[in-house]
Amino acid sequence: MKRKTATLALAVVILILISFNNLIKKDNAADAGYSIEQVNHTIQITYNGYMLINDTFRINGSILNGFLLGFPYKYSVYLLQCIAYNETTDFPVSLNANLENRVGFYGVKVDFPQGNPQVFTVRFTLSNKLLMQNPYNTSQYSLDFPAYPSLTKSAVNCNVSILVPEGTEYIGGTVSDFRYWQQDLAAFTYSPANVMFSVVDDRIQIIDVMELKRDIRISGIGNLEGLDTYRIINKNFKTISSFEVILPQNASDETAYDQLGRVVKLTATEKTCTYEVSFTLPLGINRSTAFTVEYSLSSEEYIEQEGKDFILIFPLSEYSDCYINQTSVNLVLPEGAKILDFETPSICSLCRVTRKVFQEILTVDKRSGFFSDSFKVRVTYGYNILWLSFRPTLWMWALTIVGCAITFLWKKSKAPAPIVAARAGVAERVSSKEMKSFIDAYKQKRKIILEIKSLKERAHKGKIARRRYRVRRRTLETRLNTLSRSLADLSVKMRGAGPLYSNLMRRLEVAETEINEVEANIESIDARHHRGELSLGAYRKLRGDYERRRDEAEMSIDEVLMRLREELH
Repeated sequence: MKRKTATLALAVVILILISFNNLIKKDNAADAGYSIEQVNHTIQITYNGYMLINDTFRINGSILNGFLLGFPYKYSVYLLQCIAYNETTDFPVSLNANLENRVGFYGVKVDFPQGNPQVFTVRFTLSNKLLMQNPYNTSQYSLDFPAYPSLTKSAVNCNVSILVPEGTEYIGGTVSDFRYWQQDLAAFTYSPANVMFSVVDDRIQIIDVMELKRDIRISGIGNLEGLDTYRIINKNFKTISSFEVILPQNASDETAYDQLGRVVKLTATEKTCTYEVSFTLPLGINRSTAFTVEYSLSSEEYIEQEGKDFILIFPLSEYSDCYINQTSVNLVLPEGAKILDFETPSICSLCRVTRKVFQEILTVDKRSGFFSDSFKVRVTYGYNILWLSFRPTLWMWALTIVGCAITFLWKKSKAPAPIVAARAGVAERVSSKEMKSFIDAYKQKRKIILEIKSLKERAHKGKIARRRYRVRRRTLETRLNTLSRSLADLSVKMRGAGPLYSNLMRRLEVAETEINEVEANIESIDARHHRGELSLGAYRKLRGDYERRRDEAEMSIDEVLMRLREELH
């Protein structure tokens, strides 16, 4: 009996030792492969308030099945873009990767199809909604950000830098300074943080660049003319009077125009290829505007000739500190040129060739990103220099035909035709008082509409009693009906004042109809999303499209009112 007991005890001890040995092997296998020697966690605030998080890793060992890291789920709703790269290569990135049911983290996986780099960077781009401006002191900001990266393995060293414009003053926050570090950073560190600071000279402006449209026109002798059109929305708690733009390298003869085509001040800054566009009138809070910048480029830096063919290699820009929601580039070839081949980067969402009678245009669209995101277009086209004489030859033939027709008619006619003087009808003029009344009434109408919308939102959130809401809304709607009748009478008078005013009134009506339709559509998709009929992605896309249409309509109204004010003076 004692012998059996001893044998059973020995067997149990052996099983425990085998299990412990297997656990050690599994642990060693888990830790095998690679280790993270160092990670540099850099937080950068762009000129228009967006946040870049650059995590640069130094790895020891081999990564077999891709590099996994987490991203705090709190910030995932603000994540706009994620890319991975090193000095020579861009790496594919998969979002929402499996993190073995880790709660509170959004999974990101980086694959290395062509070998394992020892040093690489993962860059996250986040919305400017994480940067808050003090409404009472607009030079002060507060930034909400992850203090450390959330890695699946511990890191030996982690250096953190918050990059801010020169002259920025640290005020306070949950971090001690703009630079700090951590040794033995634990895996899946979850560390939301904030920092408050003060910026001078408007070096940060919370602005959404809704669209940049760049037209590059190539002449027959190889000269390049550029025209950049920006559409922006001011998200600051103050009016702004200027905005910085970036032009291609070695641009010359730069000129800026406002949305009405008037020349505005354009000043070169200390930053490379960066210029400041001054507005004719300050841009108000949550207001939008558009402007253009015209410039010339040297063909020697962008066009190469190989035999009879030409190769255009055009980067959007090599220097960037501004996030853009939508970018479109039109490369307009000379008349008679034929596109033989073209190469565009994978980040482009759409490429198309438009063929006119004598001309071809390559259009490249790119959604949301920075100027310098590997955006290079290579176009090979054929062109015969004889096309330079095409237009002059057409004009000569046209003048010759017209001259022959005039000579023929002059010889055929025996007597001069009687001249009948027609008296043009004179349109009724609108008085300055009536025009001023129209502008003031329309501004008041828009203000009341905004107040009704704000009142509705406050009632929906329960911040105002229902009875008070109904009384206040009834009062505002009565004032709005009175103003609408007055505006209708004044609009009839202005339509009779000539084609200029008639066209302006028509533009107002079209813009108002567009806004009403967009507001109805937004209410519809909000309800559908609330009922679960629309996915979050589809809802965001539709709402973004509707808000863009509404901004364009409001911009059209602003243009009309500005034109009326000019006529008034």
